[in-house]
Amino acid sequence: MAPATNPKSVARLEARVDPEIKALWQKAADLEGRTLTDFVIASVQAAACKVIEQHQTLKLSVEDSEAFVNALLNPPKPNDALKAAAQRYKQVRE
Repeated sequence: MAPATNPKSVARLEARVDPEIKALWQKAADLEGRTLTDFVIASVQAAACKVIEQHQTLKLSVEDSEAFVNALLNPPKPNDALKAAAQRYKQVRE
């Protein structure tokens, strides 16, 4: 994500951390040639993207994925309950 260029579009975030943690972050930032702020922002953004991806990705076992594909390729015939539900839906939509 590109950094904001308009000062009005920047939000401020403050955090209090132990000096040891700040020193660790500063060392990592220095090793990457970044400011501490840039390092923290990039790290938090990467972690946030990873968490969101993990929660939005469905992971299936081999057996489950095979069952899913089989259900898509060979769907079961509609039972009476499904037929009744479809009929009710059609009546509501008309």
